[in-house]
Amino acid sequence: MAGLKYEGDRMKRFLLVASALLAVGAATATRAQEATTKLNHRAMEKLGWKLTCQAYTFREMSAFEALDVMKSLDVRYVQFYPGQRFSREKPDQKLDHNMSPELIKELKAKLKQVNVKPVCYGVVGFGNDETSARKVFSWAKEMGIINIVTEAPESQMEMLDRLANEYKINIAIHDHPKPSHYWHPDTVLKAAEGRSKRIGFCADTGHWFRSGLVPVEALKKAEGRLHDMHFKDLNEAKHDVPWGTGLCNARGLLEEVKRQGARPTISIEYEHGSGAELIANVRKCVEWFSQQATELAK
Repeated sequence: MAGLKYEGDRMKRFLLVASALLAVGAATATRAQEATTKLNHRAMEKLGWKLTCQAYTFREMSAFEALDVMKSLDVRYVQFYPGQRFSREKPDQKLDHNMSPELIKELKAKLKQVNVKPVCYGVVGFGNDETSARKVFSWAKEMGIINIVTEAPESQMEMLDRLANEYKINIAIHDHPKPSHYWHPDTVLKAAEGRSKRIGFCADTGHWFRSGLVPVEALKKAEGRLHDMHFKDLNEAKHDVPWGTGLCNARGLLEEVKRQGARPTISIEYEHGSGAELIANVRKCVEWFSQQATELAK
């Protein structure tokens, strides 16, 4: 009996210690997620660059939850995409250009709370006529967006150029990997030929790499029309890795942006990973970017 009591007491002590360790681990993880990164925004402003986060990076979350993470990362600009869950409290509502005035008001209040400004929206289509296209532009204007990211067909570029100049919002043509229509920068240039400078590039550097292109060489073709970047660094498996640790020559890409004198929005878009690991990797990206901006702004 004494032996059984001893084993029982030892098991109780073990469970108490284990529970305490789990609590410490959970608290540590929470602190790591809530820790606020401090970026060199002055250097970014000097270069004319806006570091944004494509909300698709945190697609497992609602838009409101993603904005909370961005605040903790000191990322002050966001690129929304159509279809993300609006908030934890309203999971059936979607964030897009069809939102009600009430949801727009609620979204603006949340943006003010977290000190994040929406500057891009996409990838989004424009429907089949000018009426549906104007709906996208009007919502973007209401939200203060400067770049609409799209893979709209070349047949719409005349209309989109006219609306882009009317609303003073850029059209940034995105490249998905081959065999998508705009996988090669020459196709984007063809679509922009004869159009105003408001028709230009959303340069997805990772997709260029996936298509077998050299991202820095592809980026050179965007000179004069670079509005936005879906900035990525990939490994041999073509998965996202923290910027500066992959095969896309991330530093060289930023040097090329500076050489061009371009002032794009530069959007973090991670397509690999989830949870705390994803947040930690995005944090590494923003810290690396801040360091590079500090050096390049000198």
